[in-house]
Amino acid sequence: MLAFATALLAALPLALGSGGPAPVGIDETAPVITRDDIVIHAPLDRVWRIQTDVEGWPDWQPGVSSSVKQTPGPLRPGSSWVWSTEGLDNITSTVKQVQPGRRIVWGGPAHGITAVHVWTFTRTEDGVHVHTEESWTGDPVTADTAYLQGALDASLDHWLHNLKQRAEERRHPEPAKGGTRP
Repeated sequence: MLAFATALLAALPLALGSGGPAPVGIDETAPVITRDDIVIHAPLDRVWRIQTDVEGWPDWQPGVSSSVKQTPGPLRPGSSWVWSTEGLDNITSTVKQVQPGRRIVWGGPAHGITAVHVWTFTRTEDGVHVHTEESWTGDPVTADTAYLQGALDASLDHWLHNLKQRAEERRHPEPAKGGTRP
């Protein structure tokens, strides 16, 4: 089930905004909510490029087997990609809001679960503070809340640590073209 949760975690995120009246956030009434943070000792532009280069995820996220953008160019509201993770295939995620270099929200339904995933990036003296939060709703969540809470907690923790490892690599290759620049 961790694989299932990891797949949903990454596949279901929703969006965030720059330019709307209020940023999109997670569903605070959802039965499953996870919040997590990490400090990454790397430049903000590198961390942002790695995270928003969705087609590059399979290179540094072991559970992601494929990820293909459906819209060209940088991620922006309405951008989508189809990806597979932890045995869940053809998950479509869509960006709802983005503030380049600061915040991105994406999400969508997958396998009966609707997720909203918010990522916030804040420059610090020694790198970048990354905050992420995600909510899950839907019948599968209601049916097994405790298990899926643990799965989402573990999935976000692994994602953040993999992002940190990738961004802090000394000889980090630049992501493929198409990521969103801050």
